[in-house]
Amino acid sequence: MQVLTVANQKGGVGKTTTTVNLAASLALMGARTLVVDLEPQAQAGTALGLNINSSEVSRSLGWALQAYVQGIETDLPGIIYDRSTLLEPFETSGVLHLLASEESTMSRAQDLLVGAGFAATPILRRMLLSLEAHYDFVVIDTPPAISSLAAVGWAAGDWVVTVCFPEYATVRGAVTLAGSVKFVAKNTDNECRPQYLGAILNKSNPPSNWKQQEVDVREGMISSGLLPFVGDIRQSDLISRSFAGGVPAVLGYTNLPPGKQYAALMQEVLTRMDTPQDQWQIAPGPFSEVENVV
Repeated sequence: MQVLTVANQKGGVGKTTTTVNLAASLALMGARTLVVDLEPQAQAGTALGLNINSSEVSRSLGWALQAYVQGIETDLPGIIYDRSTLLEPFETSGVLHLLASEESTMSRAQDLLVGAGFAATPILRRMLLSLEAHYDFVVIDTPPAISSLAAVGWAAGDWVVTVCFPEYATVRGAVTLAGSVKFVAKNTDNECRPQYLGAILNKSNPPSNWKQQEVDVREGMISSGLLPFVGDIRQSDLISRSFAGGVPAVLGYTNLPPGKQYAALMQEVLTRMDTPQDQWQIAPGPFSEVENVV
């Protein structure tokens, strides 16, 4: 089982859409895939067409985290939601499951994690390892900002990717995230050893529409050591439409640019997982692709 965490200190960069589309891409490939929603606003559930109501809070990840922090036994497989119906139009043996979030229980879980300190950082990692026989991949959506929930998400991952979009502040958030990941092993006595895998540029524009800020962001991703992936996710109304419809773009628009871009990005992520870092293909600088910047 490989665990991939999607993170950035800054909100609004597209972590959730990235999470669910990478997970759906894996499921399309035939993988048994679990999405873990650590965001109190439960955006990954919305993107997969599921929202927990007040009668289902005991099936929320926040509820399970509270139990684990307090040493209470929990039936983790019993609270997982099956979203594999989204795969029915396709010929695939993959599964797409969800550990869903709910605001009140996740907020309470965060309070307990803060009180427990560094000792609680590996808790999600331990929970997920109990499911190792059931899944090939886990993809975790994390909340923005440096928080106990975010730290628990980074520590749970074998790999951490960050997401940027063409604004200056997103590079700063990604650099902070990449730096923070390096300290996880020390803070958990080497129980959790996530590896930073690279940065995804989301909501990008075609080269003919690049403004100076986008050029600077692309240059900043390279010069800051963020190891940007070659494949971008271009700005598209189809992605926001798919989010609102509860079907990831890679499933709803498989043969259109958004679906193809996410599928190609997932392949690139898998290649990095299986390749030494000194052999990774890094996105070229912007001026190797475009000469005229508006």
